[in-house]
Amino acid sequence: MFKFNRRTFVGTTAASAAGILLGNTLSGFTDKEDSETAAAPIKKVDLMAEVRKYRKIDSHAHFGLAGATNASNLSYADRLGIDKLVISKPMAPGSPGLPEEFRACNDAIIGAVKAHPDRFMGQLTLNPTYKKESMEEIKRCTDLGFTGMKLYNHVKINDPLFYPIIEKFIDLKLIILMHSPIGKARIKYNAREPKNISIPEDFVDIAKRYPEAMFQFAHTAGGIDWEDACKALQHSPNVYVDLSGSNNIANMVEFALRYIGEDRLFFGCDNSFYQGVGHIISAKMTEAQRKKIFFDNYNNILRKAGKNVD
Repeated sequence: MFKFNRRTFVGTTAASAAGILLGNTLSGFTDKEDSETAAAPIKKVDLMAEVRKYRKIDSHAHFGLAGATNASNLSYADRLGIDKLVISKPMAPGSPGLPEEFRACNDAIIGAVKAHPDRFMGQLTLNPTYKKESMEEIKRCTDLGFTGMKLYNHVKINDPLFYPIIEKFIDLKLIILMHSPIGKARIKYNAREPKNISIPEDFVDIAKRYPEAMFQFAHTAGGIDWEDACKALQHSPNVYVDLSGSNNIANMVEFALRYIGEDRLFFGCDNSFYQGVGHIISAKMTEAQRKKIFFDNYNNILRKAGKNVD
């Protein structure tokens, strides 16, 4: 089997996307051929065969984000061999997060899951500022089979307002996915991030307070200082890290493997589907590790509440 190196993959990003769209084979060099002349024989790579041989659960997908629809999500998933997509609908950026807004977002997910129960798994959203309405919404959505929760930035993940919600999710044995910074640098935050954004240290704090809870740190490939995040979260065993996002920075996945470990990493796309699949396919890891990240790790989380897909 041909093994991609990062230089080859990143250097042919556009071709990779086209190949996946068209189902064609791609050309690439082995490590040995990279050091030889351009006249060396070119090996044909059946990229789709490599992509499709792994079962996949996309642990971080959206309905209504950047125009994403049921049809568009399923179109990408079908091309890339994604069995299940765990979907949520974000509230409008900068919105106050009123109960009527988060209920409307959850209604959209209820409709999507009802339309495609074999492909979509629902995550509810809420704003813990409204405790009564949030607890009611948890009951409403989990009674309908939702498998988790996706939170945004109205309140930090370690704010006491979240405590009763986290305790409820411990009882339900369901995971909490929390938005994390896009563009947090070691010096300053991206100016577009809200003041209540949850940073890695907030996850460390809440994970220590609630070791029985399960938290998902979002989009390592979304622009955050991923080295800083992985180092901060390495000793928080109940914080799982998804690899979603549009960045294909060399060594990112390998770095996450080193600090987070193969059992706490999730495949996810955050609707950057080609990148989400591509940086796992191109990373240096064993086939067993790739299977864990693409499918097994998240399925094991679902199994705790009897919601696993196999």
